[in-house]
Amino acid sequence: MQKLLIALTVVNLALLVFLLARVPATAVPDPTGVLRGRALQITDDQGRVRASIVVHPADPTFPTPSGQGYRETVVLRLVDPNGRPSVKIAGSENAAGLSFVGESDSAHVILKAEGAGTSLKLTTKDGREQLIEP
Repeated sequence: MQKLLIALTVVNLALLVFLLARVPATAVPDPTGVLRGRALQITDDQGRVRASIVVHPADPTFPTPSGQGYRETVVLRLVDPNGRPSVKIAGSENAAGLSFVGESDSAHVILKAEGAGTSLKLTTKDGREQLIEP
């Protein structure tokens, strides 16, 4: 009986050594803290999206003033509690823009650089506009 117990102990010890040798090394966390993904959404306590970063793919068939179609664009949106984007920052190959929306969608500011041109458009709630271009 004693020989059987010694044999089982040796087998168990061999299995333990074998299993420990096969365990992969613990992954070391990335010290730079880089987060990678296709999109990012930040939600509030009720689960509503309050901020997002999205890469929109190019769409050459989408009509644009330049006639070149919609280019791949990265958009950062900050959303109010009612689900309306109040701040947008967008950038693409040939353009970048920044918009702020007031209490209503009709009151807004748009700062834009497209191609070689730039503009600032101010619109009040009652629809009055002022366009500033160099």
